[in-house]
Amino acid sequence: MILLKHTDKNLNQVSENFNFKEPPFDPIEFSQELVKFMYDNNGICLAAPQVGIPLRIFAMRGSPQNFVVFNPKVIMPSKDEVRLEETSMTYPGLIIPVKRPKSIAIKYQDYTGEFKETRVDGLTARIIQQAVDRLNGIDFKTKVSKLVLQRANTSLDKKVKKQSCISRLA
Repeated sequence: MILLKHTDKNLNQVSENFNFKEPPFDPIEFSQELVKFMYDNNGICLAAPQVGIPLRIFAMRGSPQNFVVFNPKVIMPSKDEVRLEETSMTYPGLIIPVKRPKSIAIKYQDYTGEFKETRVDGLTARIIQQAVDRLNGIDFKTKVSKLVLQRANTSLDKKVKKQSCISRLA
């Protein structure tokens, strides 16, 4: 697996549902690979399109265990919204304040194809919403104004320059 660059046009495509009746690959094996790749790259969530698989699947760190979601749909988002900072493995170091519903209900399938539904809030809701956006071809950068994005990019540029200077001094 390789992490696609943010410029890859495949990241802007709507992903297809995973077909459990005629699976293109073993869902259990892929789940394990996706979780391993996420950990190896210090992510907290990873959508299959980010590694070049245009299917509606994402992995997320969880407690007491990680979980992998197939064919998710966000249902019943709360009317209450909150703006919090987000980042993405696709844009290392870029941090953007994004406004999203505080809680959601999600309907999905697990790696066995069993249908499930749950309500989540807080950080879990936020991470899932960003992952589902990615599966719908929506980049989290499009959730903010050009000015907010410009400020975030400027902040990232300053961090990169500072790190570069520190590296040269070492």
